[in-house]
Amino acid sequence: MRIYFMAIALGFLVIPCAADAQDRMTPELLWKLGRVSGGVVSADGLQVAYHVRRYELAKNAGTSEIHVLTLDGARDRIIGKAWKSVADLQWGQGTSAGRLYFVGLPIDGKDDAKPQVWSVDPQQGAPRQVTNVDAGVANLKISPIGAHCAFTVDVKMDATVNELYADLPQADARIIDSLLFRHWSAWHDYAYSHLHVAKLENGKATGVTDLMAGMRVDCPLQPFGGAECYAWSNDGQEIAYSAKIVNNPAESTDSDIYLVDISGGPTRCITPGRPGYETEPTYSPDGKFIAFHSMQRGGFESDRNRIFVYDRSKGAIDELTVGLDQTAHGATWLPDSQSMLFVSEWRGTNQIFRIGLHDHKTTQVSHGRYNWSLADLFPDGQSALVARQDMLRPNELATLALSNGEATVVTTTNDAHYKALELPTVEQRYVTASDGKSIHNWVIYPPNFDPTKKWPLITYCQGGPQGQIGQWFSYRWNFHLMAAQGYVVVAVNRRGLPGFGRAWNDQISGDWGGQAMQDILASTDELLSEPYIDRARTAAVGASFGGYTVYWLMGHAEARFRCMIAHCGVFNLESWYNSTEELFFANWDLGGPFWKGREVQAKYDRFSPHKFIGQWKTPLLVIHGQKDFRVPVTQGIEAFTAAQIQGVPSRFLYYPEEGHWVLSPQNGVLWHRVFFDWLDSHCQNPK
Repeated sequence: MRIYFMAIALGFLVIPCAADAQDRMTPELLWKLGRVSGGVVSADGLQVAYHVRRYELAKNAGTSEIHVLTLDGARDRIIGKAWKSVADLQWGQGTSAGRLYFVGLPIDGKDDAKPQVWSVDPQQGAPRQVTNVDAGVANLKISPIGAHCAFTVDVKMDATVNELYADLPQADARIIDSLLFRHWSAWHDYAYSHLHVAKLENGKATGVTDLMAGMRVDCPLQPFGGAECYAWSNDGQEIAYSAKIVNNPAESTDSDIYLVDISGGPTRCITPGRPGYETEPTYSPDGKFIAFHSMQRGGFESDRNRIFVYDRSKGAIDELTVGLDQTAHGATWLPDSQSMLFVSEWRGTNQIFRIGLHDHKTTQVSHGRYNWSLADLFPDGQSALVARQDMLRPNELATLALSNGEATVVTTTNDAHYKALELPTVEQRYVTASDGKSIHNWVIYPPNFDPTKKWPLITYCQGGPQGQIGQWFSYRWNFHLMAAQGYVVVAVNRRGLPGFGRAWNDQISGDWGGQAMQDILASTDELLSEPYIDRARTAAVGASFGGYTVYWLMGHAEARFRCMIAHCGVFNLESWYNSTEELFFANWDLGGPFWKGREVQAKYDRFSPHKFIGQWKTPLLVIHGQKDFRVPVTQGIEAFTAAQIQGVPSRFLYYPEEGHWVLSPQNGVLWHRVFFDWLDSHCQNPK
């Protein structure tokens, strides 16, 4: 039995009539789309600054441009010239008001140039360099009173082999004494990211001070933390930051919030005794409180993210999200210091919510079938600058009225590309699981879908394993593109994905090959029962845990699938445990190392795909990057070798310079060409 709702995800587009539509999404067009980010509101609330990243496939590179949009006249202009990179765009405050600051790398700079802080008067458009730090800077924040800026710098503290043995300058080796010597896609570079602060005087940064001097600790948190990991006090005299100061970083998620005066000196921890992640500190506008996110269970990176508030005068800590059965991200104070906004996964979307400081009441602010994110607040506190996207269109900026959730689009970056595109249709439906629970599915249909015809089906298997299939627009796993190639896609919000309550989210841990796999098979079978699906032309695809899922299904899905594709998937749980880097993840989700005891070993035996190679028959495409240290490339090599020995038709797409994701433009287009060539050869034009 199923319950379903039909809807067309329009995004920001008014669809032209069918007679005018000419084109469909292609891998090459994906790389022509402008990628909008960094929306910030000026102090008077009349201007919005943002940047757009554009790629040129022939050059295999991209550039960024800075835009300033005047809201009253909707005039959008590019400031200055293009840059190799732009980040941390923000308006100056106080004595720096009226200028835009950012971290940039000039397109015409030296080959060995490093990103520096720049500023520009939007009325003149001539950027000025503010910092000159040899190692380069990142994660810029201007103080609320405009007298200082803070940023991070990689500070080299550890010696290389050649420095330890100066008489062996050609020795090419590492001496490793502890874990986390490599992380995600990079080896440790003997340096640590430290917070620095500098005065802003006459347009230059002077008196640079390392606020973490001597600490073999990183801020922001590695590997994906950014400027959200620290915050200025409203008086510009103190900084709160998140750091993980532990002896076993590979096995721990124990980060805390620390306070430090901008003159340097001792650092004070305000969250002692909390074993999970404490992140994203932010001061209230009235200066009385510091809010931060906290996870309760140590070692569980996908625990419920709660909002806590620290009273600066009393030292007391209070949780705002008690009893809230959802997770919170990006908590942001409203100007009155009486409430906050946050983003949360919600039933296959990301929505914006408001929560009260005193009554803890939570209300939903945004609505609709989108993934919303909060970019900035307008000075009056009545509206917010937001970004929103869906499965059909990437991010654009809009204003969101906080009183009624009404959104007004303010950027139209990709309208020219979308004007003539035929669009897929998106359906939301619920499928009954094998245990009677209800599984949320997104189903994406090709443009001009005709239910009287037979269509091939792609079952998309999500990674994570805790990461909701929301209304996101991916530049790799792009449902719009898959549907545009003539496939019906079912994307299953199986057990383990947020947005459907904590019990649903937590059930994946310790049960990798259990109920989550049954959810995927139940959803696939529901689509296979539709008269418009050709049961002989069905594929399963996925990356990371989704790649694990594909390998698992290779041995357990019987004859459901005509072909499969696994990108950077876990194949052998035992060899993976001894070669991955963040062991806290494996310890939580698998119960620890496989030699820990019989009960743990039984899970490895039950859930490791390599134990079921004898049942492999389905043609398999394996994709893996050499620099993937979360799921090392040997996992892909083992899977491909097993398929070859079994006589299973198989192919291995190997990237020597990519990691867990494929990031360069031409490698990205190649990925899609090989991906669809494999699918089409088995599901569109089967022999």
